[in-house]
Amino acid sequence: MAELLNFTKAAVRLRVAQPALSRQIRDLEDELDAQLLERGPRSVRLTEAGAVFLPEAKAVLQRANEATKAVRAVARGERGEIHVGYAPSPTVELLPCALHAFQNVASDVRVTLHDLSTEEMLRGLGEGKLNLCLMVQPALASLRGLKFEMLCEYPACVAVRPTHPLARLKHVKVEQIVGEPFVAYDRADYPEYHSMLKELFSGTGHKPRVVEEHGSAPGLVAAVEIGRGVAIVPSCMAMLTASRVKLIPLQPAPPPLRVGAAHDPRQFSLAAGKFLAAARAAGAGKQSKLGRS
Repeated sequence: MAELLNFTKAAVRLRVAQPALSRQIRDLEDELDAQLLERGPRSVRLTEAGAVFLPEAKAVLQRANEATKAVRAVARGERGEIHVGYAPSPTVELLPCALHAFQNVASDVRVTLHDLSTEEMLRGLGEGKLNLCLMVQPALASLRGLKFEMLCEYPACVAVRPTHPLARLKHVKVEQIVGEPFVAYDRADYPEYHSMLKELFSGTGHKPRVVEEHGSAPGLVAAVEIGRGVAIVPSCMAMLTASRVKLIPLQPAPPPLRVGAAHDPRQFSLAAGKFLAAARAAGAGKQSKLGRS
């Protein structure tokens, strides 16, 4: 109405009856306690108050329209923010590929990453502070209502310093490392790692002799590099170690390291679902690559 300055034309554009439009404008003027239009027998024009009100009203409508679009985008998982926990060394291949794939389908969703231990990730999911976690498969009892989906598997290897006597071998049997000192991840934060070690040695009649525990992959690699002991690590650790340590496959091969995504199905957003789909695609690509190697 303010742009056309004609009740008949404005009513046609708005698809409302002219009397109804006139009544709505009168109601607005009553609410504002100000006259917005000066009505003449053949013309209508804005009053001073109307001229001030017009750009302000347009701005309000524009913001309301933008707010509506933003809310709908969040509801569709196209905008917003998700918090993703991850275990650095097991996801060294998976995470970058998942992020790249997610960026292609949800570029306006911000992904905040959290480098955490297994226990911290499970707690974060349970408390609703994390939307999704990329991690080594935890014990079933520790999930407590959470859902875990396996995405990829990595063969277990023995990590040794380059000058270690085992470094020249192409494969290593568990019996060959029974007497070796082991460096491991912290038991409190990575209980699944120690469960894996126990299972690995279960048929030998011995227990792994853990001499050091570390809270991160760099600490573990550094300890192996300087000869503090050997370690059992997934094959993907080769991306982090370069020539600092040598990774030797175990034979016969024990169960591979299972890496996947955990989430709480009771509070799972569409954006988090899109990230999980991207992680699935990344995991499938990695498994295909491993199958060809």
